[in-house]
Amino acid sequence: MISKEEVKHIAKLARLHIAGKEEDELQKDLSAILDYFNKLKEADIEGVEPTSHSIIMKNIFRKDEAKKKSNEMRKKLTDKFPEKKDNYLKVKSIL
Repeated sequence: MISKEEVKHIAKLARLHIAGKEEDELQKDLSAILDYFNKLKEADIEGVEPTSHSIIMKNIFRKDEAKKKSNEMRKKLTDKFPEKKDNYLKVKSIL
């Protein structure tokens, strides 16, 4: 079981003010948590590969593929642009 001094030290590290009654409750709760971790240490994990997630994760993004647009659509869009030079659209300088 975790000692009251350790509970006080943990509370100080967490910058928590605890009263005497809370100290007893925290002592029991922290001890139960640590006991549970000790039980987990007893589990047989031989042959189990470590994972970073509990479920299998895979890339769910679509492929980045360019879509062909008709020349008619391209012309409509470029005609609405305010400034053009040759086959390029002019924009304000950002530097």
